[in-house]
Amino acid sequence: MRTAGVIRQLRRYPVKSMRGESLPATTLTLQGIPADRRFAFVQNNSCNSFPWFTARELPELLCYSTHVENTDLKEFEVLVTTPDGETVPIHSEKLRQAFESRSGKNLYLLQNYRGSFDVAPISLISCQTVLQIAKESDTEDDPVRFRSNILLDLESDEPFEELKWVGRTLRVGDTARIAITQADKRCMIITLDPTNAAPSPAVLRTVTQLHNQCAGVYATVLTPGDVQVGDIVFLDD
Repeated sequence: MRTAGVIRQLRRYPVKSMRGESLPATTLTLQGIPADRRFAFVQNNSCNSFPWFTARELPELLCYSTHVENTDLKEFEVLVTTPDGETVPIHSEKLRQAFESRSGKNLYLLQNYRGSFDVAPISLISCQTVLQIAKESDTEDDPVRFRSNILLDLESDEPFEELKWVGRTLRVGDTARIAITQADKRCMIITLDPTNAAPSPAVLRTVTQLHNQCAGVYATVLTPGDVQVGDIVFLDD
């Protein structure tokens, strides 16, 4: 076992494609981080294997902030703050209708206790990878753009090292263990500024042309446990 790095940031995204929350500490459960991606808007008429309503359809979704209340309870509430500063519950019909009006799509709100994940319940990227992409694409160094749960400052300082961990196990904090399952193939959402949804196509172009469209990795939780910012992460031999 060797040191892989140190956790610099923990984040969850209660509503798929909306702005997430930064956490000082959390628990990694078999379903991922509590309240992460537990809500998603779904396109009623979609026959696609990816029916979610995301920033692909409406980039301004990234400008809607989310806040979780009652996280110790099985039933929790998510509050959404609009770009205009209004705060409403996620179940608000006004919110759903506003998205339908802006997009021209019929939508419904899905609450899924397993989480509406693209691939796996945990996503991880390194500070070094984020910085390298920013340099290569001549864009701002902003890890939130990549919407990962765990931002790791690598011991080796080598960008994209996390891609070499596929098939291996990390110990996170004192007890949690996660299995790195596959590289994270990126889509156009990483081109959108997480604060104002302004597009920077060079980000995805760089990741596609120079890094086989991959940045960061997906993982599943093998052993649940508490983690916090500043925890050392170890790579199993």
